[in-house]
Amino acid sequence: MRRTGEQNISFSWKFLMSIICLVAVFIVAIVVGARDTTIQDVWSAITSADGSQEATIIRELRLPRETAAVLVGAALGVSGAIMQGLTRNPLADPGLLGLTAGANAALAVTVAFIPAANYIGIMFACFIGAAIGTLLVVGIGSSKRGGFSPFRIVLAGAAITAFLNAIAEGIGITFEISKDVSMWTSGGMIGTTWSQIQIITPVILIGTFVAILLAKQLTVLSLNEDVAVGLGQNIVVVKLILFGVIILLAGAAVSLVGNLAFIGLMIPHIVRGIVGTDYRFVLPMSAVVGSIFMVAADTVARTLQAPYETPVVAVVAVVGLPFFLYVVQKGGRAFS
Repeated sequence: MRRTGEQNISFSWKFLMSIICLVAVFIVAIVVGARDTTIQDVWSAITSADGSQEATIIRELRLPRETAAVLVGAALGVSGAIMQGLTRNPLADPGLLGLTAGANAALAVTVAFIPAANYIGIMFACFIGAAIGTLLVVGIGSSKRGGFSPFRIVLAGAAITAFLNAIAEGIGITFEISKDVSMWTSGGMIGTTWSQIQIITPVILIGTFVAILLAKQLTVLSLNEDVAVGLGQNIVVVKLILFGVIILLAGAAVSLVGNLAFIGLMIPHIVRGIVGTDYRFVLPMSAVVGSIFMVAADTVARTLQAPYETPVVAVVAVVGLPFFLYVVQKGGRAFS
């Protein structure tokens, strides 16, 4: 009991420090940019009806953009952690295993065949596409005896991702909507509005909350399914709910900013190095650390060649690809 109490206290302090870090990174992201602003400008924009150009930039451009970065980072961090726990595959990631590719393909189909679709329609299309991508990868990866083989899942994910991306590209070329689709799939927060955030926030919050409620079951599943059955868990129901959460989180992220791989892979590994393998700690910390990473990456993308933008997907890939190779070289252990 004492060790558990110490672990809880330790986690509380780590979680508090991560929240403080997130707030600090968020403030820096709001202040810096192509247009120089100050902390005073930020405070004035938030607390008053200041009509200056600086206040307008902060309220209508930077605040919604960085809020989107927080939401997307949390969604991808949590969905990656769930996927790695469910499949017991250290290389699992929504961007690498077909979810975001399925959402992108569905987005291309929607733009081509339902051009009048509003943001809510696009969001639901992304959910459906993410579900299709998931079913294809999981179905192929578990089609043989032995269930989820990490190697087979990765191969299936790579194949399905290439196939769905080809569909999206083909639709874009055929219907001459490549520019419209690429604006979504480039992986950026440019043009994010408060109305989009209002729609997407409840989805991400509910998905994260449900995942945390099932964190104990996920911890057992990540170790051994036989143990989970022995403890009386209905593993089919738990898996279905958690896969539904992954689809909601990944679909919401793609509908907001497009395809971003590697975040769902990196964040859970980093978090397990900080708080251990208990998903009661891993999931909430993954949400915060994912948000920190996404806000920092977007800030780098905005300021690296200001006033021009570097695609945030490129910034993420520069960090994510070496991390992926490092995890492979370590046999999936990384910082765990």
